[in-house]
Amino acid sequence: MFKFISITLFFILFTLKVNSDVIKNIEVINNNRVSKETILIFSKIEVGKDYSQNDLNLIVQDLYKTDFFSNITLEIKNGTLIIDIEENKIIQQVIINGIKKSEIVNILKKKIVSKDKNPFLENNILSDVKLMKKILKNSGFYFSEITDTIIENNNNTVNIVFDVKLGEKAYIKTIQFIGDKIYKDRALRGVIASEEDRFWKFITKDRFINPELINLDKRLLKKFYLNKGHYQVVISDSFIEYTNNNYFKLVYNINAGPKFIVDKASLALPVDYDEKDFINVKKKLSKLEGDYYSVNKMKKIADEVEKLTLTNDYEFLDASFKETILSKNKLNLVFQIKEFPKQYLSQINIFGNNITEEKVIRDNLIVDEGDPFNKLLLAKSMNNLRSLNIFGKVDYSLDTVQEDEKILNISIEEKPTGEISAGAGTGTQGSTFGFGIKENNFLGKNIMFDTNLRLTEETVKGKFSVINPKWNYTDKLLKTSVESSTTDRMADFGYETGTTGFAIGAAWEQYEDVYFSPEISSFYEKLDTNQTASTKMKEQEGEYFDLDFSYKLDLDKRNQRFQTSDGYRSKFSQRIPLLSEDYAFLNSYDYTTFNQFGDMVTRVAFLAKTINSVSGDDVRISKRLYIPTKRLRGFESMRIGPVDSGDYIGGNHTAVFNASTTLPDFGANLEKVDFQVFFDAANVWGVDYDSSLDNSTIRSSTGFSVDWYTVIGPLNFSIAQPISKASTDKTETFRFNIGTTF
Repeated sequence: MFKFISITLFFILFTLKVNSDVIKNIEVINNNRVSKETILIFSKIEVGKDYSQNDLNLIVQDLYKTDFFSNITLEIKNGTLIIDIEENKIIQQVIINGIKKSEIVNILKKKIVSKDKNPFLENNILSDVKLMKKILKNSGFYFSEITDTIIENNNNTVNIVFDVKLGEKAYIKTIQFIGDKIYKDRALRGVIASEEDRFWKFITKDRFINPELINLDKRLLKKFYLNKGHYQVVISDSFIEYTNNNYFKLVYNINAGPKFIVDKASLALPVDYDEKDFINVKKKLSKLEGDYYSVNKMKKIADEVEKLTLTNDYEFLDASFKETILSKNKLNLVFQIKEFPKQYLSQINIFGNNITEEKVIRDNLIVDEGDPFNKLLLAKSMNNLRSLNIFGKVDYSLDTVQEDEKILNISIEEKPTGEISAGAGTGTQGSTFGFGIKENNFLGKNIMFDTNLRLTEETVKGKFSVINPKWNYTDKLLKTSVESSTTDRMADFGYETGTTGFAIGAAWEQYEDVYFSPEISSFYEKLDTNQTASTKMKEQEGEYFDLDFSYKLDLDKRNQRFQTSDGYRSKFSQRIPLLSEDYAFLNSYDYTTFNQFGDMVTRVAFLAKTINSVSGDDVRISKRLYIPTKRLRGFESMRIGPVDSGDYIGGNHTAVFNASTTLPDFGANLEKVDFQVFFDAANVWGVDYDSSLDNSTIRSSTGFSVDWYTVIGPLNFSIAQPISKASTDKTETFRFNIGTTF
């Protein structure tokens, strides 16, 4: 308050002074720790320069921003600028009592604003306590209490003492969905982030009671239902029921309501707007008619309007949907376009970013200082910040300076951005273990560091990646990775290979829903074969160096990436050899379409790959093609196709067709189980080094699969009956996989 009064009096004082003054000399008084030279650097004042009232106002603001001063007054006497300051006290020491684990103490000290040898600002104490409580709750200490004490020292310093009562950790014993939820528990568990506690889950923090995570669960559930057409869905306040031994039951009360179909979707424009500019919007609106209500589809229409706001004619455009219910399962949509008063953003202030660099936040804003004020672009900017996954909370407020000027104030709360993950699985194809460490906001630059290790019965692979999602101030993602792997396939395929190398790639949205991903990679490979391998395979034994350029075009028209029920995805990729021993050129095309009939979702997919040497050499055994395990049930993994001396050697060409459909009415009372029927067909053919080994036969199978959410984790098993096969193929009627996280 005192600081505010000082600034106000200063502004009033200088408002009376019309003419600017030339500063001939500078005098600093009442400074003890901060030297005159440092103050001059902070203020950027130059002797001999002509300063106006606004210039002096900015000097005061710059000095206050350093946090070193509690009061500043400026006075000009006979060309001498007198800077009278009162320094903030310095924090001698921050002490945290009540926590035995030094790691937790170190994390808390790192995250809070108040730090040893920094200026003491009493306003920061409250925010520090809130942040510490949030961090402790994320670690499971839901009932933690924190009190703060400020101890004044004789040397104009203070000690800050935080006394912490951790309490017991609060674990989620069970998660329950009640009410008219319509969908099975298994589907809803896949939507939320919270997890039930198990004795082997010692890494994940999602098994603790956490208010922020619960609110996230509710938002995810509501979005799930809205995308399914449930316009009137209500996710009632969840409640937490204490059971025993610090375990809790987390209950979500859901009233889904009926599924609504859009009867009519129309566009409402101001009379002076040109309808020709909104042709694409009208086309997309017409596609909504007769279909289920979906917020994802409506968002794509809003995105189309956002493009128009970037043109000069529609800078002050605002848009919103208005729904009118016609009957118990039908509604009309009106997409209203309005023009609001012409206003501009004169200033953007950002608060709360103690770790994250300010430019990271500004880079993710679509609006900037001096731009026309646009509600659509402002909302998109806030969503961009929330999607970074480095902030616990993002809020904003608007101040009106004049009738045509606004100031945007953005307040953020940072959250821990490091992650440790581990998972394991087993099944008829063998066992898998994975471990990863990730940092999503390295040095506050929104750069991701990702290290992971994956072990299977035949492969050990380690990979380290650095990802910059906003490279060079653009929407282009830049990724660099270093990896090493060893694959032992001696027993069944006659070879063992080890590769080490690096890759540099990028990714961005080239056109609407069209993503382009180029990459350059360089790898060293060592290939060994066994004594029973054929002569041709033994000839490939040795060391290799490959330099490749690859790219992928991805057209993604799915209604949503998770639990897709409508739309399609089309992917085409090539790997072009630049420097290689065999110059193997790979082409791949993958197409998947989804269609919904009532509650039943069908999936049809096609995958084709081909690899050949452009130099006429034989393609290396480690590069030859096999059918992906999940794409052909009823057969053992990688044990179909050409065989050489008892080893399955893959082919130069593969093709796969899959068709499946869900069975929502079958086992409808089994909350944690879903059923599907499927048909798979595939072929592996082409042996460039010996055409006599070619074995072109269409393999096919049909059967049913079960997805079951068990106590351990998700279990999938299938029973398949091969329809057609080659004599050398190895069949597999029953297949299962079960996995869990730690």
